[in-house]
Amino acid sequence: MAGHSKWKNIQHRKGRQDAKRGKAFTKAAKEIIIAARSGGDPGYNPRLRTAIAAAKAVSLPKDKIDAAIRKGTGEDAGGDFVEVMYEGYGPGGIALMVETATDNRNRTVAEVRHIFSKGGGNMGESGSVAYMFERKGLFVFEKEKYSEDQLMEIGLEAGAEDIIDEGDTWEVHSAPGDFDALRQAFEDAGIESVEAEMSMLPQNYITIDDVAVARKLMNLVDNLEDNEDVQNVFGNFDISDEIMAELDA
Repeated sequence: MAGHSKWKNIQHRKGRQDAKRGKAFTKAAKEIIIAARSGGDPGYNPRLRTAIAAAKAVSLPKDKIDAAIRKGTGEDAGGDFVEVMYEGYGPGGIALMVETATDNRNRTVAEVRHIFSKGGGNMGESGSVAYMFERKGLFVFEKEKYSEDQLMEIGLEAGAEDIIDEGDTWEVHSAPGDFDALRQAFEDAGIESVEAEMSMLPQNYITIDDVAVARKLMNLVDNLEDNEDVQNVFGNFDISDEIMAELDA
């Protein structure tokens, strides 16, 4: 929807859900554990640097960050997580990608399938909706703080692929391999993002303009995010601020 920030819509829901269930710490710690398997020194591990930055953004205490790193490197027990991506459809024909970190695949797949079915959707086979998404680095900046020219000057030299006007924010996309260099370039220039993460971005969005469908879809997404093994849920939907306001009323 022109002028509507899809990120703002998603972050509004994420913030509301994280506040309700206090799950932000768990997600951040799991990402650190998985990232640290490639090395416990963030100076040589770009994914770990990003995971630590995300953990600090949700105020995960330093002792918990250090504990998660030790689990990831195998120094402490408790780091036996594997990453599994599940795919499916929700109400309104919306494609969903469900990113999980689990220590029991059988439990997780059964629970995710049940949530899809109960929520009016259905879980698909691997590859059933993945072709609709692209793995990208995603940075979000507030328009009040930075101009497009400022972001272009730094970003294009460091690997930014696109700068998109999303109403009150700018979105900067990058290839996965350029994410860390781009993040560092923005940091060195003193340009602070409100979000910096690896994401699954849909190639096209479907606008949901029916309140009943939107409510069913959001209930499904909320229940997926509520699952202890789910790290992120990505979808190709766009819901207007007006309908979101009705859902939150």
